[in-house]
Amino acid sequence: MKYYLLAMHQPVGEPPPPEILDPIMKDLAAVREEMQAAGVWVFDGGLHGPEASTVVRMRDGEVVTTDGPYAEGKEHLGGFTVIKVPDLDAALMWARKKAEAVRLLPVEVRPFQGEAEDG
Repeated sequence: MKYYLLAMHQPVGEPPPPEILDPIMKDLAAVREEMQAAGVWVFDGGLHGPEASTVVRMRDGEVVTTDGPYAEGKEHLGGFTVIKVPDLDAALMWARKKAEAVRLLPVEVRPFQGEAEDG
């Protein structure tokens, strides 16, 4: 079994109005319940916008902390789900369900490095 990240990228700015967002959130909750019932769900979470981020890096031998995103962009990582499935095909199947539920945003599928331990 391998761990996969299903990442949802969203535009910077205000979320859609409730009449659009509420049905999406309901459908995403249904996919999460399905993942949990199938035993593939590990963890998920939504993130604040890029304005809430802090970047820590080394510069000239010193640790420097700056407010704001690592890179400026029109999209940011808005939320993610970690799943544990046998292979990429299974991860893509779950990503497809999330993409259908969210409708408006892309879902990036990325494997974690190395093989997951059983158990």
